[in-house]
Formats: sequence, C-alpha cells, structure tokens
Amino acid sequence: MNEQPIGIFDSGVGGTSIWKEIHRLLPYEHTCYLADSRNAPYGNKSPGEIRRLSIKNTECLLEKGCKLVVVACNTATTNAIDYLRAHYKVPFIGIEPAIKPAALNSRSGNVGVLATRGTLSSSLFHSTTKMHASGIRVVEQEGKGLVELIEAGQENATQTRDLLRQYLQPMLEAKIDHLVLGCTHYPYLVPLLKELLPAGVTIIDCGEAVARQVKHILQKNGLENSSGKKSRHSFFTNGDVAILRSFVQDGEGEIQVAYLDF
Repeated sequence: MNEQPIGIFDSGVGGTSIWKEIHRLLPYEHTCYLADSRNAPYGNKSPGEIRRLSIKNTECLLEKGCKLVVVACNTATTNAIDYLRAHYKVPFIGIEPAIKPAALNSRSGNVGVLATRGTLSSSLFHSTTKMHASGIRVVEQEGKGLVELIEAGQENATQTRDLLRQYLQPMLEAKIDHLVLGCTHYPYLVPLLKELLPAGVTIIDCGEAVARQVKHILQKNGLENSSGKKSRHSFFTNGDVAILRSFVQDGEGEIQVAYLDF
C-alpha cells in the first residue's frame, strides 16, 4: 500500500500547483492526477453537481489504487469533502483559502480574497472567515472567467491581465496588504499579479500547507513511501492533453500525460 500513488483531482489543470508542492516535499511519492477540464470550472455549478463530479473523480482515482486523495479544488472541498470522507475509507485532504495567515499577518487590517463563486458562497468559507478574520476587512472578489482562460493556456494573455486589473481595483482602493488566492488555478497568475499589485502586498496560496498536511497524514497512517525509488506520475485529462502537459513538463521523475474519458 505504501508504494501506491497519491491521488489528486481538480476541475482542470489548476491543481497541478498543488501537485508541484506535494512533489517538492515528497519526492519519492508516486502520484496520479485527474484534470476534469471538460467540466471546468466547478465554481458556477450547483452543490449537487459538484458532489456528483467529486464522486466520479474519487472513484476513478480509487480504481487506480490511490492510497490517499487530495481534493485540489476549493469549490469541490467546500461542497463535497464531508460526503467523500463519510463514504470512502481512504484519507482525504481538502483545500481552503488561506484566510488565517493573511488575517494574522495583516498590518492594515484589509485583506483581499480572489476566488470562484462556489467558494465565496460556501458555508465553509464564511465560517473560516468568521473564525480567523474577526476585526479584519475582507474584500471578496469572484474571479469570473479566469479559470477558463488558464484552462485555455492563456494565463499571460492581455484579456487575463485586463480581467485581473478590473478585479483588483476594489482591493487596491481598500488598501489591502495581503491577497489570498482561493482557487488552485490562480497561482499561475502570480507573475501578472505581481505586476499589477503594489510591492507591499503579500500573495498567499495554500499549496505548501496542503503538502505538509499530506506528509503528516501519510506518516500518521503509516502510508509514507520510503522505498527511495524514482517516482512515477500519471496525469490524465478529459480535455486538451497538450495544455496539461505544459503545466507539468518541468516536474522530476517519470511523467506520463494522457487523455482519459472519465
């Protein structure tokens, strides 16, 4: 079981930002990644549809022998992870916006959150914000259209820059000093964000924290791969293989990228 892969799924290529952090921290772990690009984005779907897609992805990963599943999607985490944990035996690790470190470290008392509608409207997001950001002004902004542009390989396009400039304006007016990225696609926008934001704004995503949690859960359950063998990584998409490959081509280990009708 220890040499079985870690399973990861997302509504497309965004969760590869999480995969990179996991691979960096756990270089000997094998992984299996599902990019459900055909159904991206999840953020504008109903809770029931998000849960159905999450079940489909989970069962596909379990069929491939995964020992642990990372729900590398904020929207799927907030709408489906409780159901997944109740119905399947493997450990699940979810994603949520890094509100806590942003609130704790804010000097101005103003924090921005860029996320999908599905995340911003979820009860988990509101409870997390209430718990960790009391007394902090949180400027929420739906990143409508950004996931679709990243899925099309347009993360550096003029249209993407224009959307970001529009979405950041209320945050700049509020003088935020931290920007929380509440979607796993959004770390691929960091180069543009750094151009558009003042130098004093800290950009936070949850990738490193998720990787540390994966390591903790593997150790806690005796599932860590200590073989020392070269890692293998299988990436599957029901969308454009070339675009997914472009997001993982700099990874180390044996990497396979293929189309899968799931």
